[in-house]
Amino acid sequence: MAIDARQDPATRAGAFRRIGEQLGVHPEALRTWVKKAEIDEGLRPGTISDEAARMAELEREVRELRRANTILRQASAFFASVPD
Repeated sequence: MAIDARQDPATRAGAFRRIGEQLGVHPEALRTWVKKAEIDEGLRPGTISDEAARMAELEREVRELRRANTILRQASAFFASVPD
C-alpha cells in the first residue's frame, strides 16, 4: 500500500504519515519496513534480509571461534610454563 502510494506523484507527499495513521503505526517504522521490502525485492540497492541474517550469524561464529582460540592459546602457554 505504501509502495503504491509512493509511486503515484499525486499521493507521494506525506504517504508514510497518512498510511501510518491509517494502520496505527509510526511513520518511521513504516518507512523502515518499506525500505527493507524494496531492498528485498531488488528495487533498491542494499543487502537483502536473508544475506544480512547470514552475515550476522557468521560474525557471531567468528567471534566465538576467536574467543575459543584465545582460551586455547592461553591454556597452552600456561601448561607449557608449568614444570613437570
